[in-house]
Amino acid sequence: MKTIQYIKGDATVPNTEGNKIIAHICNDIGGWGKGFVTAVSKRWKHPEKEYREWFRSKENFTLGEIQMVRTEEDVWVCNMIAQHKIITHSEVPPIRYMAAEECLLKLTHEALQRNASVHMPRIGCGLAGGKWEQIEPIIERTLLNKNVEVYVYDFD
Repeated sequence: MKTIQYIKGDATVPNTEGNKIIAHICNDIGGWGKGFVTAVSKRWKHPEKEYREWFRSKENFTLGEIQMVRTEEDVWVCNMIAQHKIITHSEVPPIRYMAAEECLLKLTHEALQRNASVHMPRIGCGLAGGKWEQIEPIIERTLLNKNVEVYVYDFD
């Protein structure tokens, strides 16, 4: 089984050969404007535009769903809905691990179809309030279990 390759750098600038998918977690209320999405939007306008249209359409816009947005000939952004609302006033952070796993299973299928590597920040661990020690095994059970190359970026 492959292992996660940890890289210092910017996940919106993947430096590998071949097709690449940049994966990140979105919320289920149509909000886009804080966290990793700001880096995505600085690089490409399309992923935010598509996400907002998806939200407005209400078509399959639910936890556990993904949206693939092509940004370059060999690069896609995967908007994964795995965060319930945005701010937590309880003991429960916005991350939804079951939804993250559903998203990553769907992403695995997309990556295999496109023969693509997957690039991401430490998904679910910023504004979503998740713990990497809970996210990492989900990545192992989904993407790595099917031999998809995974790169996780820690921003310098």
